[in-house]
Amino acid sequence: MVDSFNHCSFGHLRSFVKGVWSFCKGVMNSKSWVFQSFNGVIVVGSLLSFLLAIAYAYLFLFPILQPAIDNSHEIPHSNNSISECNYFEGNWIQDENYPLYDASHCPFAERGFNCLANGRRDRGYTKWRWKPKNCEIPRFNAREILEKMRGKRVVFVGDSLGRTQWESLICMLMTGVEDKRSVYEVNGNKITKQIRFLGVRFSLFDLRIDFYRSVFLVQPGPVPRRAPKRVKSTLKIDKLDDISNEWIDSDVLIFNSGHWWTPSKLFEMGCYFMAGGSLKLGMPITGAFKKAMDTWASWANTTINANRTSMFIRTFESSHWSGRNRLSCKVTRRPSSRTGGRDRSRISDIIIQAVKKMAVPVKVLHVTPMGAFRSDAHVGPWSDNPSVPDCSHWCLPGVPDMWNEILLSNLLSKN
Repeated sequence: MVDSFNHCSFGHLRSFVKGVWSFCKGVMNSKSWVFQSFNGVIVVGSLLSFLLAIAYAYLFLFPILQPAIDNSHEIPHSNNSISECNYFEGNWIQDENYPLYDASHCPFAERGFNCLANGRRDRGYTKWRWKPKNCEIPRFNAREILEKMRGKRVVFVGDSLGRTQWESLICMLMTGVEDKRSVYEVNGNKITKQIRFLGVRFSLFDLRIDFYRSVFLVQPGPVPRRAPKRVKSTLKIDKLDDISNEWIDSDVLIFNSGHWWTPSKLFEMGCYFMAGGSLKLGMPITGAFKKAMDTWASWANTTINANRTSMFIRTFESSHWSGRNRLSCKVTRRPSSRTGGRDRSRISDIIIQAVKKMAVPVKVLHVTPMGAFRSDAHVGPWSDNPSVPDCSHWCLPGVPDMWNEILLSNLLSKN
């Protein structure tokens, strides 16, 4: 809009100046009576003074005509404003100050994500930090964060990748707690993938960090009457998960979804979509995911109190499966130099487009590009089940820690 106004304004000024010049030239070349007397000189002088005054007024009223300075490539002096920093455009750099914690000393890190405890010998993958192109992510200070989050409730909602980020944040913050016994799961549960709700309380800071397992974000449903035999279950893409009321009372709310929106997790398991009470056998997965995101966005717009709750959603996390059927998992020793197209995702695009249309403010944690380089940081064969390699989930400590550093940077900038 500014560019078009600049062009239009310059055009008007050019026409204005040409008109003034033509008029004056005509007056000077004519043999009219004006120049026959002293009064004529006064008239012309007054006219020119009047026209110059108009020209100055024009420039004063349209300061946008001044040359625009493009600061887009300059390094911001500070990152107090989120708008000054695109956290997700940058690169990975080695940093000996990492990792931020030892997963073996964190009781809330699943054994399946603790690659070093499961036999991985190289530690190089833990020594990388994400560096945004035009700004800095503040160095993590667990005690400072705990003080700033005193009395808050943080809620993660999503799949196992969301649970990994939840575990990561808890382990990061525990480094700032002297009495580790003051941090506990509210129901005494162990951290497992089967439990739908997990909540950890930092009692000395009255801080709760909860996780709700909702892999699709929308409601699972039964098989409708007269459905084809191949239909074993359904997904109501026009209704949010029935536990969504438990997410509302939060100060920070982080969502993720995507890894279950695949043929192997849906159609091959006999799961099909429903909307408006009707079975949608021909609906493609991307179309259903878009509808589910619209349902989620509508719920947030009408339910979330933006004056209290800071809301985030994370985009699709890059995986590094390879081979003809993408069943091969080869973990490298260093980050990849190329993304191999993994920096783009249709799922991520749908999430970003859904957020753009929302009334309630939501920050997108666009982690897809930054994860595309980290072929070295997946669980691979170093899980609690080494016979099943894993190139979807991440080792802890590792990449999810950086998601949380960016999350916390956003929160601190807002505060």
